[in-house]
Amino acid sequence: MNNVLITGCSTGFGRETARYFLDRGWTVVATMRDPAASTLPVSDKLRVLPLDVTDSSSIAEAVSKAGPIDVLVNNAGIGWLNAVEGTPVETVREIFETNLFGTIAMMQAVLPGMRERRSGVIVNVSSSTIYKPLPLLSVYRASKAAMTALTESAAAELAEFGIRARVVVPGRAPATSFGTTAQAWIARRGWFPEAYEAFAQRTLAALQSGDPGNVTTAHDVADAIYRAATDPGIPMVLPAGADAIAWSKGE
Repeated sequence: MNNVLITGCSTGFGRETARYFLDRGWTVVATMRDPAASTLPVSDKLRVLPLDVTDSSSIAEAVSKAGPIDVLVNNAGIGWLNAVEGTPVETVREIFETNLFGTIAMMQAVLPGMRERRSGVIVNVSSSTIYKPLPLLSVYRASKAAMTALTESAAAELAEFGIRARVVVPGRAPATSFGTTAQAWIARRGWFPEAYEAFAQRTLAALQSGDPGNVTTAHDVADAIYRAATDPGIPMVLPAGADAIAWSKGE
């Protein structure tokens, strides 16, 4: 088992995961909406393919070109920071189209081949927000919680065919980058409903005031994904990063 397809590889967790598998001798199909944006190292074991997980024809083409897939890593996702009241319903649909429906579509695309071979692993990347009801992340959290529940039930269905399904739960990214992005969002006129702006400022200040060393790195996530893909004894839901591990214990 040494062929892995990873979605959302242009930056962050996906890019680091692709490198992690490459360093361990795997053949990697790294996918992203715009392959021209790839900064992955050139390797004869790497293929970079275009893929939009919300487009069925794009999924079919990428999976066809990838060939037999031993491991699927569903990493592509959309983040979101706003109150429920300030999130247009069309934006909610867009988030769920990528974070949940895109995951389902990718699973459906690779499962027939895995079933035929009676082997394979699917690793879906969730979020530590499933452990804590953090404000301003309600819609994003809902999409990741739904994806987590989906994976847990699918795992019981797929075990019949020798296929494993697991969830990796990254903690929060470094506070500096998150804070910079969030403050930029708040500064955009009309981003938050006016009534929520003061609350948003307090909430973001609290999120940024934690231990700057107690955050999740891309390496933490890549390592957890690799273990989920290769170790049958890994728990169904695997937290990645010190903060995610603490949150999973209710700390």
